[in-house]
Amino acid sequence: MDFAVAPKMQDLLGRVRSFVQTELYPLESVFLLEGFERAEPVLREMRHKVREMGLFTPQIEQKYGGLGLSVLEHGLVSAELGKSPVGHYCFNCQAPDSGNMEILIKYGNQEQQEQYLKPLAAGDIRSCFSMTEPDFPGSNPTWMGTTAVKDGSDYVINGKKWFTSSAEGAAFAVVMAVTDPAAPKHLRASQILVPTGTPGFTITAKTPCMGHRGEGWATHCEVSYENCRVPQSNLLGPEGAGFVIAQERLGPGRIHHCMRWIGICERAFDLMCERAIKREVAPDRPLAIQEFVQGWIAESRAEINAARLMVLQAAWTIDQHSAKDARDEISLIKFFVANVMMKVLDRAIQVHGGLGITDYTPLAFWFRNERAGRIYDGPDEVHKIAVAKRILMRYHQELGAAAGA
Repeated sequence: MDFAVAPKMQDLLGRVRSFVQTELYPLESVFLLEGFERAEPVLREMRHKVREMGLFTPQIEQKYGGLGLSVLEHGLVSAELGKSPVGHYCFNCQAPDSGNMEILIKYGNQEQQEQYLKPLAAGDIRSCFSMTEPDFPGSNPTWMGTTAVKDGSDYVINGKKWFTSSAEGAAFAVVMAVTDPAAPKHLRASQILVPTGTPGFTITAKTPCMGHRGEGWATHCEVSYENCRVPQSNLLGPEGAGFVIAQERLGPGRIHHCMRWIGICERAFDLMCERAIKREVAPDRPLAIQEFVQGWIAESRAEINAARLMVLQAAWTIDQHSAKDARDEISLIKFFVANVMMKVLDRAIQVHGGLGITDYTPLAFWFRNERAGRIYDGPDEVHKIAVAKRILMRYHQELGAAAGA
């Protein structure tokens, strides 16, 4: 595996890094202290600047207006953007829009791409992904209660969703709903495009998470679908392919999340080291001379380096082979990197003392928001069980083959 970064890519990363540090770091306080709605006008200006720099939507193919970066290349960019809570948003590669762009490219027909993909890739609209339900476990996405029943040329959708992230202000939702309850469990659900202005689509609440409800893009919404009627032409991909599309969406998406978490780790590490040097516990006695702080710094550096290499390997495997071939690597990084991130954040907060739990730095924002990383896109336990089963199956097959020989 060759993770060498080409000169052209090094230049791009340098431009991204410089923009994040000089343009985005200074405006984070508005977002952290006053909320998304207050920050949105200046964030809109930043998005315009990024577009003028030719760096907008880096993960999308060039023919759709993006940079056409590979999974590995976008992973490197994502690690830089992850250093700011608004990095991905300003570059139009934020969840859930990035994943929705990917599935619209692969499964959307020409009309759907014209109506939904083009304005989404251009940053003119936002979207949401409506899958998780309050009455069913998110760890088993084949089991859900939301239904889409055919009526004439329409689907009539009924059900309740929650953690429909960024629904407030979104132009459309990608909805998972059961279209054939009698089919095998992996073929029961479909994905359907629902404009949020459709009668019967109602945001019933903004779910409070760790004491914060958020605003606009930075929300997790509860959505009711009550006799919500859309044309059957809004079906995304084949009927019954909802689970397959979701899995394809989540594979590269986990790479994006993990590299974003690496960026969070790097920013937290920088803040921790700077605080250790500057903060004195007595005259001429900075925190940096404390051996336990030195231990946290050494452990964090080793864990971040290991996590980064694991994610790069997974991204390389996807680029060279496929997401299916990288299943083990994807599962391993999903739980490993999320846990590294939480450990690094915890140490950084501890070094900052009381300042660490305020919103005067991004540490508290990440600590309360990114804890969910060990739950969404498959909880740690599911990934551990899945990868262990595959590993043991290979050993079983090898031992059986050896015995047969």
